[in-house]
Amino acid sequence: MFICAQAMQLRGKGIRDRFMKKGIIQVYSGEEYDKSAMVLGRAIQIASTGRDVVIINFLKRNQNEAFLKRMEPEIKIFRFEKNAVEFAQLSDEHKQEEIHNIKNGLNFAKKVLTTGECGLLILDEVLGLIDNGIITIEDLHHILGAKSEDVDIILTGVHLNDDVCQLADKIFKIETVNYKVY
Repeated sequence: MFICAQAMQLRGKGIRDRFMKKGIIQVYSGEEYDKSAMVLGRAIQIASTGRDVVIINFLKRNQNEAFLKRMEPEIKIFRFEKNAVEFAQLSDEHKQEEIHNIKNGLNFAKKVLTTGECGLLILDEVLGLIDNGIITIEDLHHILGAKSEDVDIILTGVHLNDDVCQLADKIFKIETVNYKVY
């Protein structure tokens, strides 16, 4: 049985109703690398309607920032981590520095949600912050609670749990299927 089956049946009930009005929260989860490409496509779709998009990347290596900057001002991409090495490979000292930077990114996300600065906020690999013990589900709930009513949010990450599912309107589990026609 899919891990979020019960949470999906509870859509419109519970935690989510306490802070949601119009905008929706979507979760893209899966082991593959296609999640970021999918949400970038969604960002382009939203930007083409005249709504601004803010993407905050977490736990990712540096990307081709010069290329990504060309999408501004409609799509703004932020990364608060300073180290080019993956989080799991950092020393304890460097991990503490990066956790501080990550929390600055989360505070920025809360500010974006509070001010309604964009029509879509993408928190890319934010579920990995829960997996790594950097934030709790309550921390994520608190950030999402700052949301303006007309802002959509997309959360991505590898692992999905029922608590995250209860925060979402739509959940996409991304899997690669090898299909051969003979």
